[in-house]
Amino acid sequence: MNVLLVAVIVILAGFLIARSRSNARRTSELRQIRGKLEQILESRSGEKLLYMTRDSELQVLMTDINRLLDSNLKASAEYARTRIASRKMLANVSHDLRTPLTVVLGYAEALHLRPHIEEDERNELLARLFGKTKEAVRLIDTFFDLAKLESGDADIPLSRINVSETCRQSILQFHEKIESLGFEVLLDIPQGPMYALGNEDALRRILDNLISNALRYGSDGRTIGLTLRDEGASVRVDVWDRGKGIEKAHQELVFERLYVLDDSRNTKMQGSGLGLTIARRLAESMGGSIELISKPYERNIFIVRLRKFNLRNS
Repeated sequence: MNVLLVAVIVILAGFLIARSRSNARRTSELRQIRGKLEQILESRSGEKLLYMTRDSELQVLMTDINRLLDSNLKASAEYARTRIASRKMLANVSHDLRTPLTVVLGYAEALHLRPHIEEDERNELLARLFGKTKEAVRLIDTFFDLAKLESGDADIPLSRINVSETCRQSILQFHEKIESLGFEVLLDIPQGPMYALGNEDALRRILDNLISNALRYGSDGRTIGLTLRDEGASVRVDVWDRGKGIEKAHQELVFERLYVLDDSRNTKMQGSGLGLTIARRLAESMGGSIELISKPYERNIFIVRLRKFNLRNS
């Protein structure tokens, strides 16, 4: 009996010693992991924790920590990119607003300092003052609209819309400008209605932005086209031109806030730099999408897709 008791004690003692050593080893490994983790966080590097343990639970823990490190690194990079974009946006907003406001101030000063000018000259100055004031208000409204879209505060109710009719009306309102620029218009819009789930005002604004963009940057090709087609589950609208287009590396950037082409500061071509950003946000708010495919001097296409309307949408 004494022999059996001694054997049990020996086994328990061995177990306790082994467990104590295992705990000490795990404590040491945890300290190493913590130290390495602190080093990675302080240096903000993309380094990961290495598996320096045979403990399966610690390996799982380190795998999860590495995932968090990767997620944190991506979030930090996105935050830095957003900060840079925000600074650039503020600089561009200040520049774009300062230009018309400076002109407004100049006209107002001229009217104030010259109270006895001829009526015709006064009326001309007032007309210019009014036009530049409207330009400044339009820019402010554009920035405000984008802010509402990005915050989710914009009210865009969805219903059945006749995309065929909206396309016709959108291109028709540019008739005079298209003629004055000498553009050829190529339309491919079905005679009958084609319905999508969307918002007519939002779609009209998207098309207005895309048509204006084609007229502004497609002048080299002197051609603008609008095509509407059925793609099964979706309705597709193409607005295209044969201008100089956009390099592949920049094709996604055109949808970024205030991204503009190098020559867009030309007063004849200048835009707010927000039209395409707003167009994408509006398309996405309707459950659709917008993309660009550009082949310079052949066909530069902005493709808008909206979900086709059916009874299940209603």
